[in-house]
Amino acid sequence: MKNFEERLARLEDLADKMREGNIPLDDAVSMFEEGIGLAKGLEKDLSKIEKKIEILVNKPEETGDEPTLELFPELKNSQE
Repeated sequence: MKNFEERLARLEDLADKMREGNIPLDDAVSMFEEGIGLAKGLEKDLSKIEKKIEILVNKPEETGDEPTLELFPELKNSQE
């Protein structure tokens, strides 16, 4: 399986060739089908990467302390 960048480059190449408009219809349809497959695969990969990044960004710091759950932070200020 090609890596993300190679598949993206292939999709861009297909789009450029189709924009030229000087290819037979059967070839254009085949290229379109390949492009749709590539686009869906790339979109799926991006979704996975976004989820990984979201997990990393939202990961709590490991301080060794017990985690605090501030479910009702407005009540904490009124009790102090």
